[in-house]
Amino acid sequence: MSVDFVDTNVLVYAHDGSAGAKHERAVALLDTLWEQRTGALSIQVLSEFYSVATGKRGIDAEYVRGAVEDLGAWLLHRPDLQDVLRAIQLQEEFQVSWWDALVLQSAIRLGASTLWTEDLQHNRSYNGVTVRNPFVEPHSPHPTSRLPPSAPNSQQESPGSLRQSRQKRRANRA
Repeated sequence: MSVDFVDTNVLVYAHDGSAGAKHERAVALLDTLWEQRTGALSIQVLSEFYSVATGKRGIDAEYVRGAVEDLGAWLLHRPDLQDVLRAIQLQEEFQVSWWDALVLQSAIRLGASTLWTEDLQHNRSYNGVTVRNPFVEPHSPHPTSRLPPSAPNSQQESPGSLRQSRQKRRANRA
């Protein structure tokens, strides 16, 4: 089974109700990945998400901690020395930033077919991983077509809605 790797920016937009259309698209994508059980992340992505969400975005730390805990149920990559060395090669080969190279390496190691991010070129393939930007319109047929046509409007209700979803997931796991 192929997995979909999610970058930090998608997580941040999904939990920031003030992000407008990006928030709606990110929530729809994450909901789809939860339903299909194909979501994948890395320790780096979870760390960056916590830092950006609680810092720049000012989202409640307890709420973000709960989101990080829930996302820990996804397939999770923990980079080691070999991953760092391979990321250096990817950075040199593709001329991407260091942090993007490490994200790419994590996606490759987990066998992801798709990397959801706005930080790399949409539709470009890197060693078998295709970058998809969930915020690009119109959406390409695969795999974006798996997304629901729209997510619930949630600028004010977003944290509660996501929290309710998280509580339902926890109840289902119990």
